[in-house]
Amino acid sequence: MAGDPSGDLHASNLIKALKSRDPSVRVAAVGGPMCRAVADEFIGDLASRGLTGFWEPAFNLGFLLKLAGRLKSFLAERRPDALVCVDYYGFNRRILPYAKDAGIPAFYFISPQVWASRPGRIRALKRFIQKMLVIFPFEERLYRDSGVPADFVGHPLLDLIPEPKPRAAASNIVGLLPGSRSSEVRRHLPIFLEAFRALRRDRPGLRGLLFASPNQEDSAYGALPEGVRIVREQDYALRSTLDLAVCSSGTATLENALLGVPMVVVYKMSWPTYAVARALINVKHIAMANLLAGKTVVPELIQRDATAERVAAEAAAFLDDPARAETARAELLKVRLSLGEPGAADRAAAAVLAGAAQAAARP
Repeated sequence: MAGDPSGDLHASNLIKALKSRDPSVRVAAVGGPMCRAVADEFIGDLASRGLTGFWEPAFNLGFLLKLAGRLKSFLAERRPDALVCVDYYGFNRRILPYAKDAGIPAFYFISPQVWASRPGRIRALKRFIQKMLVIFPFEERLYRDSGVPADFVGHPLLDLIPEPKPRAAASNIVGLLPGSRSSEVRRHLPIFLEAFRALRRDRPGLRGLLFASPNQEDSAYGALPEGVRIVREQDYALRSTLDLAVCSSGTATLENALLGVPMVVVYKMSWPTYAVARALINVKHIAMANLLAGKTVVPELIQRDATAERVAAEAAAFLDDPARAETARAELLKVRLSLGEPGAADRAAAAVLAGAAQAAARP
């Protein structure tokens, strides 16, 4: 069960790892195009809808209720050996009781960010989850201290993102990563492009790479200014060459950190969603790189601070000060060292198969 593009990616790799460990395994999935490509049975595309925030899912309530009803019937009638939820707490929380009612062991791969907001979710997960398979080291203790079985399996991005190579010289390239959801692209891209134009006025040789989401057509990005082109990649080869990234808060910030790419982190949301989020979130930073570092390594521009002028100013501070950029790069690479070793999907697959077998053996 995955509900957003990054969850779709990590769930698809978990499916591959399950099948690699046991070729007889059959998987039915809710996710997106990547899960669809590797699952034996695809139940529904939730990830491509980009339903995020507190209000946006309400506009898709009919779809969500219909999908939940299908899953309730599926679990009761087909009785799979295990349910694996991947992040996306809001919808997965509605499905977990169906699995419990059907006597199906449930696992959670990639914890919801209970340490950032709504820690009461741990109590709900404790009632329904056989084991949490967490991707940050501090999460294992957090759950275990609350009586929830948990294993730190490492971060799945370590399997995807190559070790950064020493940089010989500046590339004069800025990456633009406005987000994977349509709402994020609409809110962020105009700001990013205006900031790029401002940067290029003083730096005519500057080039921009707009990293497109696999869930978006090129047309979603509209007309681009001179010096910017759309790219699509899965191997991070171009991303690793960047001098700087301007990116939406989310998975991209951690990807950049693992590559040692300095960045300016931006996030805008609807004002009602922002008001609720501000009341609930209890951490100082929103960028995972800063959270894991325990300090401000890269700037964060949120809501009213997310203007083209501020983005351009923060970007220029990196581009015009190589020493500052190199210091940020070194701090970001320390984050990589804190996340364990590659093999997260395989370790998660082993835990799911062992847990399902253990549950099946119980009288």
